[in-house]
Amino acid sequence: MKKILFKCVLAAIFLPVAVYAGDKDCAASLDVEKRYLNKNQTVRLCEEFKDNVVLIVNTASKCGFTNQYDGLETLYRRYRNQGFVVLGFPSNDFGGQEPGSEEEIAQFCRLTYSIEFPMFEKTDVAQDRAGVLYSALAKETGQWPQWNFHKYLLDRNGNVVSSFPSQTKPQSDELVSAIESLL
Repeated sequence: MKKILFKCVLAAIFLPVAVYAGDKDCAASLDVEKRYLNKNQTVRLCEEFKDNVVLIVNTASKCGFTNQYDGLETLYRRYRNQGFVVLGFPSNDFGGQEPGSEEEIAQFCRLTYSIEFPMFEKTDVAQDRAGVLYSALAKETGQWPQWNFHKYLLDRNGNVVSSFPSQTKPQSDELVSAIESLL
């Protein structure tokens, strides 16, 4: 009886970890849980955005590239019905250009740029302090964000296929062509 009970206890302890870590349908780049901006809801990115072409962008509200929000929202609205999504990750890593609270960031994005694409909690993206998400993206591409509005493009399987520096505008031929080729 003690042997059976011991096996049950071990199974209860290790089974949830094994199921989560053993999910072969989840690409390493999206195998992370993140909380939506200014909300309590947390999602596992690979489950929430499975089968989508994904553009991941580190954003900032007080940056010379902040006007890229317009182009990102335009891309999202143009292609979302074809399985495309933009995921925004505010970051204060470069120049302290995202100093506001999550409530302030959410309000700025909504009122200034009418952002509808999903935005997430403030995230560290710089090489010396990046979390799991940006470490995985950089590992796959060999490129770390050097400033705000760096873009990573993922295919429908969650594989990183391209990395675009901050200077690449959302409406650039290079980025639009890459997105369209994956749709």
